[in-house]
This record gives sequence, C-alpha cells and structure tokens, in this order.
Amino acid sequence: MPTAAHNAAWPEQLWIVRHGESAGNVARDAAHAAGAARIALDARDVDVPLSARGEEQARALGRWFARGDAHGRPEVMLASPYVRAMETARLFREQGGTAVPDEPICADERLREKEFGILDGLTTSGISTLQPEQAEFRRMLGKFYHRPPGGESWCDVILRLRSLMDTVGLHYGGRRVMIVAHQVVVLCLRYVIERMSEEQILAIDREGDVANCSVTEYRFDPTQGRDGGLALVRYNETAPVEESAVAVTAEPDRSEGVRR
Repeated sequence: MPTAAHNAAWPEQLWIVRHGESAGNVARDAAHAAGAARIALDARDVDVPLSARGEEQARALGRWFARGDAHGRPEVMLASPYVRAMETARLFREQGGTAVPDEPICADERLREKEFGILDGLTTSGISTLQPEQAEFRRMLGKFYHRPPGGESWCDVILRLRSLMDTVGLHYGGRRVMIVAHQVVVLCLRYVIERMSEEQILAIDREGDVANCSVTEYRFDPTQGRDGGLALVRYNETAPVEESAVAVTAEPDRSEGVRR
C-alpha cells in the first residue's frame, strides 16, 4: 500500500523490460549478413516467438528477481500482446520472478511493437532499394516524426504510452509494476516518464540498442517535483543475463536498424 509520502498516482517501483531474443531478431541478423532486402519470416510480427536463447534469457531474468537482486519483485505484470513479450513474462513468472505468482499477466495492446506499415520486414538496404521515397522521407524527418504508410512514428507510440501510464497510475498507484515490451516502447516510456525532448531520447538511442531482457527501473521519489514522481534507478541493466550462461543480445527490432 502507498505510504503517507507516496502519491498514489505513481507506482512504488516500475521495471520496464525488453523481451528476450526473438526468432525475428535472429532472422534479421541473417538477412543483414546475406545482404537481403527482406527478413525471412512467414508469420505476422505479433506471432514471432522467442528463440531458444531468448527463452533462457527470460528464465535468467526471473531467477535474478527471485534471488532478490532487483531489490523487489513485481506485484503486477503488464505485457505487449506480441508472443515474444508474453512468453518472456510467462517464463519470468515461472522462475519465481513475481511477488504474486497467481496474478495474471495483463496483455495491453498499447504496449505493442511500433508498427512499420509498408516497411515491415524490410532490412535497411531493402528500404533504400524497394522504398527509396520512404528512405528519403525518413532521412529528412528523422525516426521520431517519420510515419511510413500504414505504420507509426515514435510520436504515435508515445501518444498511446501516455494513455498507458494514465492507466498504470489509476489502477496500480503505490504498487510494484513490471512492463514487458519492445525496444522502441522502452525508449518512448523513458521519454514520457522523464519528460524528455526529441534530442535527448534520440541521443540515448544512438548510444546503443536496448538489450534483450535488460532492466530499466524507476522508483517513486517524493522529492521529484511538487507531488513526487518516478526517478530512474538503472537503464538497460544486463546483469541478470550476464550472470547466467546465456549470451547478452541487443539486436534492433525489425526496421529500426538505422540510427540518426
């Protein structure tokens, strides 16, 4: 329950986790290595599962939380409805990562992967070759504002995440919450929570990819602003995977490979 000093509009702790390595990440690496225009996947992006290594990463993360190394365990789990995120949350829970084992994992479509529209499944070279106009629009506008036909810009993702955070505050204030989602979602949540500018979040993005099963953590701090707020404790923490026998992986998601 919230303490007297805690504004119940914020969780007590919030962990944001990128899903484990997926079959899509592996296929994307293979496509780039082969110089292919398209990623060889015959399933919808929403249905792409974890790779075997991704499953082990999720289990390692659960064990790390179960040992107490995260200084707390989530009471509430929210996840993107995409298979790779739900599988990560399920395997995490099976390893004792949650404080309430029978609490259901809540799938929330606002946490879904950024939608790439006509660029979905294309490699960076594939976009340049098959969609040169979109490559030029993206160069001019930058990834923050560029919206491919049928897809989303980062601003579109941010709009749905503002709604998501309102829901978190309304229903889970004062509780310990974990979100399992995707690379762009992790970055855009930082943008929302920390009230960043476009330049600030893109500078963080340029530093490197969000690692699979890495942990970004916030804790409520009553000194943040007038009514308190969430303070960043750690970003892109890979210790849970590093301490296991599983390799750390940090592939971009789908068509997010170009950094500007």
